[in-house]
Amino acid sequence: MQAAEKERGLSIKEVSQKFGISQDTLRYYEKVGMIPPVTRTAGGIRSYGPADQSWVSLATCMRGAGLPVEVMCEYVKLYRQGDATIRERLQLLIDQRDALMNRKKQIEATLKRLNFKIARYEIAAETGSLPPLSEEDRKRFDP
Repeated sequence: MQAAEKERGLSIKEVSQKFGISQDTLRYYEKVGMIPPVTRTAGGIRSYGPADQSWVSLATCMRGAGLPVEVMCEYVKLYRQGDATIRERLQLLIDQRDALMNRKKQIEATLKRLNFKIARYEIAAETGSLPPLSEEDRKRFDP
């Protein structure tokens, strides 16, 4: 990070470009509480310092993984209440990790099934017909 960026922070346009999200999304994140209130200049203009950018990075990462908005808002709320909420924040993060692990298992099962079907259709594209299902495949996958 350059010294000038540390001093003045980044504009909403610069943060939007840096994280690949719209300015409206940044405003929304702040409005609903997905990130704490952003530092402002004396004139009231948002000036995203390193801490603000860190929150934006966390919010975009968590949203990209499918974390519900409400959960992120709860995490920020607890964070702002201080160290007395460390255990609650820890449990919230553990719960979300567990939910993501379950989703990952579902996605892996879906990918396995799709790859099976794709392989069958690749054969069909070359031969003109779908190959017959073995009894084992019939038990594992629906046609």
